[in-house]
Amino acid sequence: MSDPSTASIVSTPPATMPTEAGSGAPTNAGLPDSAKREKPRGLLGDAWRDLRRKPLFWISAAFIVLFVVMAAFPSLFTSGDAVNGALSRSRAEPSADAWFGYDVQGRDVYSRVIYGARASIVVALLSTIGTLLFGGAMGIIAGYRGGWVDAVLSRIADIFFGLPFVLGSIVILTTFNGSGTDNGEWTIMGLVILSLTVLSWPVVMRLMRSSVLATKEADYIVAARALGAGTGRIILKHLLPNCLAPLLVYGTIMVGSFIGAEATLSFLGIGLKSPVVSWGIMISEAQNYIRVSPFLLFFPSAFLVIAVLSFVMLGEAVREALDPKLR
Repeated sequence: MSDPSTASIVSTPPATMPTEAGSGAPTNAGLPDSAKREKPRGLLGDAWRDLRRKPLFWISAAFIVLFVVMAAFPSLFTSGDAVNGALSRSRAEPSADAWFGYDVQGRDVYSRVIYGARASIVVALLSTIGTLLFGGAMGIIAGYRGGWVDAVLSRIADIFFGLPFVLGSIVILTTFNGSGTDNGEWTIMGLVILSLTVLSWPVVMRLMRSSVLATKEADYIVAARALGAGTGRIILKHLLPNCLAPLLVYGTIMVGSFIGAEATLSFLGIGLKSPVVSWGIMISEAQNYIRVSPFLLFFPSAFLVIAVLSFVMLGEAVREALDPKLR
């Protein structure tokens, strides 16, 4: 039997070779079925796929969901009274009747820890949302407009950067929430949220401004502008989706930071005050009884530390998922 000629080898393509364009065969012929069904993913799709493989993400997310449910529906976790107590059981140690014991005024510490999650998490979440919205808007305007608008907004941000956080909070809260005032629960929480937002927005503004400056000269932005797209459409449809990743990471970490900041201000006596129940107030009330009744300090501190660490670990997991260099 003679060897096949070179012409026959060239003219007879193997069965696995792709056919020419226009022959009617699909472009993904020869690929596995899973590859054929898989759709292209964007940045958030790749990040979610990476997050699902991280145990740290699921652990932190589980704790965060637990704290959010605890803040929204505290009656699911306890039927005790977090406000009223009996002096006859003052500083009673943990037992079967009261898992975390009773505080100085005879109030159930377990119930107060459960109800304290609401104020701490609500203040942190609303402060984070307000900071991201205001700081993000200022950053988009400064980065996109540039020129004198950027210069003015940057100098205003520098002024707020120069204010020490604790000192600025003391000035704001002692002015509107001093010892002589008679504010309600939501008014007190609103003042704390306002102080945290006012003193924290410059960081978000600079972060968003740098992202806009790095993105606004991209080819797709230039093409959209050349096609006649308005400023609002360019910002909402093109700039904002591509600049949100750093804000998502920083916002997640910021929630944990604000929980700790609220506790710090309440401990100093200038943050949340009675009748509000929060972990910071409980820690402040327990500081004089650390030696004789350490459980009064341990339980609210443990919940505070777990909540802060959960948000910080979630932020780190999101940062690693959104940054291709860290995958």
